[in-house]
Amino acid sequence: MENIYSIMNVILPFEWLEMSFMKNALLAVIVACPLFGILGTSVVSNKMSFFSDAIGHSALTGIAIGVLIGIREPVISMILFALILGFIIITVKVKGKSSADTVIGVFSSTSVALGIVLLSAGGNFSKYQKYLIGDILSIKPYEILMLLGAFLVLALIWIFFYNKMLITNLHSTYAKSRRIKTFLIEQIFALLTALIVSVSIRWTGLLVINSLLVLPAAASRMISRSTRQYTGFSILISLVSGIAGLIISYYAGAASGATIVLVNALIFALCFLVSILKRK
Repeated sequence: MENIYSIMNVILPFEWLEMSFMKNALLAVIVACPLFGILGTSVVSNKMSFFSDAIGHSALTGIAIGVLIGIREPVISMILFALILGFIIITVKVKGKSSADTVIGVFSSTSVALGIVLLSAGGNFSKYQKYLIGDILSIKPYEILMLLGAFLVLALIWIFFYNKMLITNLHSTYAKSRRIKTFLIEQIFALLTALIVSVSIRWTGLLVINSLLVLPAAASRMISRSTRQYTGFSILISLVSGIAGLIISYYAGAASGATIVLVNALIFALCFLVSILKRK
């Protein structure tokens, strides 16, 4: 990492980047924001923002289970629980008769309650409250590598399954007529969302992770005229918000994840105004 730090010192000689933890935070933003921008387009298009929120809130239960079975690193138990929960939610949604929001609501509320009960009963709840708001400034190099690994997984899935995911999203019946295995495609989307959310949650915070996914894509959708623009603008908005929010949080002494969300919200408002002006 020292070589990377040296390059950053030359290219970006700014006061706010003097400390190593700020360099790590910026690298994490540069890797994670395209993740949120790309995945968010599918979350918004599939009307599954509530799903990503449910996965984020399940982090408490994943942590609690890890504590109970003696896993030292809670990220491992969070990822495993998120993957299992994502699989179950999509299976019940597809195989059952209840609406998607009802199924997600049931599992979301249950997982949150279970996590709070398990952690509070063991006297560990206050220890893990940091996951509620996140802390990007404490991110370690190996966690940046985890984000990079998640990005590579997302890129591969996007290359091989994007068209099928798009068709399934637009019209599942038509997708089935084209012999697309819609259940498999939905599971891939669910597991991918669960992986990225659980890997990112430590520095974003479970209270704002859903906003980081939804806001860039929602803003991009209002000003885009094609699928390519939709994805491109979403990535750009996410990156700009991430970097700007990190810098503002440094000088304001505020929580980075929440500050990034506020910048995202401001850009969303600007895109909304642009969309209205275009209509007139």
